[in-house]
Amino acid sequence: MKHLSVFSFLLFSLFFAQAQNPIGMPQIINFPSASYRGGNQNWDIQQDGNGIVYFANNEGLLTYNGQNWKLYSIPSKTVVRSVHIDNKGKIYIGAQDDIGYFYPDQLGILKYFSLKHLIPKKESSFSDVWNIVEFNNQIFFRTNEKIFKLNQKTISTYNSNPGWLFLGKCQNRLFAQERTNQLMEFANDKWNLVCRLPGQALITAIVHYEKDKLLIATLRNGLFLLDGHQLKKLNTPMDKQFSAVRINSALYIDAQRFAIGSAFGGCYIIDHSGNLVQVFSDKQTLQKNNVRSLYLDHDKNIWLGLDDGISFIAYNSSIKQIFPDANKQSSTYAVKMFNKNLFIGTSDAVYKLPVNDSTKDLSYANGVFNEIPKTEGQVWNLNLVNKQLLLGNEDGAYTINQGDVQQIYPFPGTWLFKPLSLNNNTSDVISGTYNGLRLLKYQNNRFLDKGILDGLEESLRFLTVDYEHNTVWASHPYRGVYKISLSANHQQITNSILYNQKYGLPSSLHNYVFKIKGRDIVSTEKGIYQYNAATNKFGLAPYFFPMFKNSEIQYLNEDDDGNIWFIGNKKVGVVDFSKAVPGKPFSIYYFPELTDKVLPGFENIYPYNKQNIFIGSNRGVIHINYQKYLANLQKPNILLGLVKIIGEKDSVIFGGYFNHGGNILAAQDKRAIVTLASRFNSFHFEYSSTLFEQQNNIQFSYQLAGYDTKWSSWSSKSEKEYTNLPYGTYTFMVKSRNNLGNESNSVCYTFIIQPAWYQTPLSYAIYTLMLLGSVYLIVIIQQKKHKKAELNLKYIHQLELEHNEKEIVSLKNEKLKNEVNFKNKELATTTMHLVQRGKLMSKIKEGLMGIQDAPEGAKSAELVKVLKLINEAEKNDSDWDHFAVHFDQVHSDFLATLKNKFPALSGTDLKICAYLKMNLSSKEIAQLMSVTLGAVEVSRYRLRKKLDLPSHVNLFDYLLQATSQTL
Repeated sequence: MKHLSVFSFLLFSLFFAQAQNPIGMPQIINFPSASYRGGNQNWDIQQDGNGIVYFANNEGLLTYNGQNWKLYSIPSKTVVRSVHIDNKGKIYIGAQDDIGYFYPDQLGILKYFSLKHLIPKKESSFSDVWNIVEFNNQIFFRTNEKIFKLNQKTISTYNSNPGWLFLGKCQNRLFAQERTNQLMEFANDKWNLVCRLPGQALITAIVHYEKDKLLIATLRNGLFLLDGHQLKKLNTPMDKQFSAVRINSALYIDAQRFAIGSAFGGCYIIDHSGNLVQVFSDKQTLQKNNVRSLYLDHDKNIWLGLDDGISFIAYNSSIKQIFPDANKQSSTYAVKMFNKNLFIGTSDAVYKLPVNDSTKDLSYANGVFNEIPKTEGQVWNLNLVNKQLLLGNEDGAYTINQGDVQQIYPFPGTWLFKPLSLNNNTSDVISGTYNGLRLLKYQNNRFLDKGILDGLEESLRFLTVDYEHNTVWASHPYRGVYKISLSANHQQITNSILYNQKYGLPSSLHNYVFKIKGRDIVSTEKGIYQYNAATNKFGLAPYFFPMFKNSEIQYLNEDDDGNIWFIGNKKVGVVDFSKAVPGKPFSIYYFPELTDKVLPGFENIYPYNKQNIFIGSNRGVIHINYQKYLANLQKPNILLGLVKIIGEKDSVIFGGYFNHGGNILAAQDKRAIVTLASRFNSFHFEYSSTLFEQQNNIQFSYQLAGYDTKWSSWSSKSEKEYTNLPYGTYTFMVKSRNNLGNESNSVCYTFIIQPAWYQTPLSYAIYTLMLLGSVYLIVIIQQKKHKKAELNLKYIHQLELEHNEKEIVSLKNEKLKNEVNFKNKELATTTMHLVQRGKLMSKIKEGLMGIQDAPEGAKSAELVKVLKLINEAEKNDSDWDHFAVHFDQVHSDFLATLKNKFPALSGTDLKICAYLKMNLSSKEIAQLMSVTLGAVEVSRYRLRKKLDLPSHVNLFDYLLQATSQTL
């Protein structure tokens, strides 16, 4: 056994030494078990109508939607060996001692439903279910001991005493292999013999071959053809290899190609005759060589279920990688087709591959690249001039003619070559070197070195030729742009001018000259610039500005169809003039798959034809079949994979499948809209596209109708969260697009957030009533306040009136007081006048009395007359009357009151009372009355008698009391 293993290994190694893969290797994406967090082994693969891929995994059913992996375990936690999806979306699985299916519930979450209870009890014991096949609307499950047939809700059993080894369907025929090496076919509800298999052949796959012929793959016995009931061996160059590596599975790709999954050698692609086309193994970055299952998805790409992990081969992709030196995988700087040979210049040497038909996709060309001797070193340029292939590398310049390499000149290193005329057979060629320009003369079918052109010794890696003016434009990435004028014979530099920011360029740095659309242009840090001879300055090129705006471009090249290939900031794109859009005669396409894979600083693109675009890479060379690329990029799809409520405990409300009434729908049914309580107002959305080979190209845009006012900007992010949404009805919409601008239809999910109890219509009605009641109460309160204010106002007004009246009274009293004071003063004046007059009268009287006492003879008649007048004056009561009126006005009718109260009082008595009221002394009273002091005392005594006053009562106090009581 040990020797057999060694022999198999030697055979395997010998095969790989002789096999010739296509030179183009498609993208391989490896998914180790750690990335999908499931079991190591993957036994079967299926894809549903939405593009989701399902894997029968050691730990359950594994799904992948392009962005997210999900693992669904079955209750028994056993290995899932097989999977099949019917036309209703049921995902049948076969496990250890169990059969059943997954189907989404009302929330779109996959749930498992076991069918084991439908199996008759005597047949309910079985081991692994290895195959599941749908045939005539019935589901067949194969174990090693028996085959179960599910017909609606009943299961019948087909036993085989030796057991069953295989179950499969092809061309609407259902086949099974018994352990007796008999191939059986199911018809009329029974198994019928088709043919016998040779030896110990174990069938692992049956696929379509051509017309009615079927291709049968066996584990160790190679390939067979079944035509009707006739079985014959398909002898191929791969027979020994297949026997050594063991065939675990087979896959029909198209009429010319089949995929074979092996246990030890990876995945083989063979043609119709069994010849090897390509191998995908660990030597081509496949993570494992043990392939347990194969699947061709909707986009003709291949999925591999491995013994440890999952791999995806973008087999139908239009982008491939070519490694001319498979072991080194060096960087590529130049590519050229010449004499039916593909030449690739790398960082090590030039490699050559013969090509029979250069009009087709060269990535499918078979063969091995050979290193061309004498080309060792860094290769900078390959160019065709005068039907000769010129090579510029770090050691100088060479011509390559088939396998013959001739050196034109040694060091200095040569960047590139430019013919100095537009003729097909130019005589002069200029080369840019490490030390300036060098002239080559073409004579006698060979190039001769004419040496360096004196006058400029800069390293010139970018050149264009203005044929009309015999001028060379050259750029130095760190100095600027040179305008170099040549002599008529091209052997001298007559003038050179360095242009930098002083001449209109944005900067002296990062300027690159190219000839595009017949124009000599400069790509700068801020767009494409062009020289204006009239101003002797550079300015933005109006023709190129609509294409590149102010973008920084490092490389430009024009293909034969007039399209412009470019590289800017490590991103590759093309301006395609065959794809006009409204307002522009071109479209711009980017290739996100190539971002960061190009050589920074040494970018190069060789657009040989539409099927063969070669781009220098840091590992080998990238090949694009641009024609196929445009054809394959159809409208992308979009899936909403998950909607969950986020919070203290996340809760899924949508699991990725629209289900209503037990049917899977393409969109959400209006009757299945979820209504949530107000506290569930934060959400997490996940979405994806199942264009697996274009995952780097896909971008998404979303909008939450009812919250967002517009769609979001495009982004590669495949999830979105919203938090603290107010109550209402919302619709989350999301769509995808690829790098060609093709947009998917949008997928929508509607949900309702209920208002909180305090936000319901009833609550608002109560709020309204409360508000109205509050308004009513406020009105009542305000009315009361108003009335109270009115009362207060009236009270205040009354107080003010009273105050005013008091003020008026006070003023009146003040006025009266003033009048009284005035009258008192007047009375006092009158009184004093009377007193003074009395005194005067008394003195006159005394003097006259003295004269009167004189003898009669001495008295004159005039004196008698005067005395008589004086006596009459004293008796005149006019002064008293005037005094009495004023007195009563001042003292509130004092005299009138006394007279009314004491009628017996005489005029003299009243005068005495008035003078006493004025608080005058007896002496002052005597003077006023012109009597003696004794007469006054007598008058006072008489007054007391009339008033009947005891002696101890003060006469003044009594008069005051008597008049006040009366008042």
